[in-house]
Amino acid sequence: MTFFHIMALVLVAYLLGSIPCGLILTRLFTQNDLLKTGSGNIGANNVRRIAGNTLGLITLLADMAKGGVPVYLALAVIPAGMWRDSAMYITAIAAFIGHLHPLYMRGQNGGKGVATAAGCFVVISPAATGTAFLVYVLMVCLTSRSSVASMTAATFLPFAVHVAGLPFPALLCAGFMAIMIIIRHKSNIQRLLRGEEPPLQF
Repeated sequence: MTFFHIMALVLVAYLLGSIPCGLILTRLFTQNDLLKTGSGNIGANNVRRIAGNTLGLITLLADMAKGGVPVYLALAVIPAGMWRDSAMYITAIAAFIGHLHPLYMRGQNGGKGVATAAGCFVVISPAATGTAFLVYVLMVCLTSRSSVASMTAATFLPFAVHVAGLPFPALLCAGFMAIMIIIRHKSNIQRLLRGEEPPLQF
């Protein structure tokens, strides 16, 4: 039954990851269309930019929960052993892909995955996640660009996972997420190269 449990967890993770929290919150509490305002992204930073710090923070926590809750469920449901580790990483990737390609938006207009990846790894390795977060804060202080900080922290995460002593599948999971996060920041990279990326403002 373990295989079917894992498949059910993967489905739940993808469905949870697909929930466009920022879009729902901005439609409930503002008159702004998140997809047509600011960067057009459904993530917390764009919500903060157009709807304020409070909704931005709620979106951040909700997007993290989309990753953390399914991974925690995998730990709780699957018995200890090799299957549980596999379930944890597969579930994390499913939630992450759900955020990038949300079912409820026909696979389009997904977020960049930073918060959801962070939520996954808060459960998998709090130490590695905390270290990557410190890198994020440092880069924000140095560059005032959330995109630069996000990509740097994502790139650092696999190294933090390795130093934390996690098994190779965890490194693969972190590496996959890091690559996808950088790819999703393509437009930000182009603006950075043109000197047009706006600074992070509160």
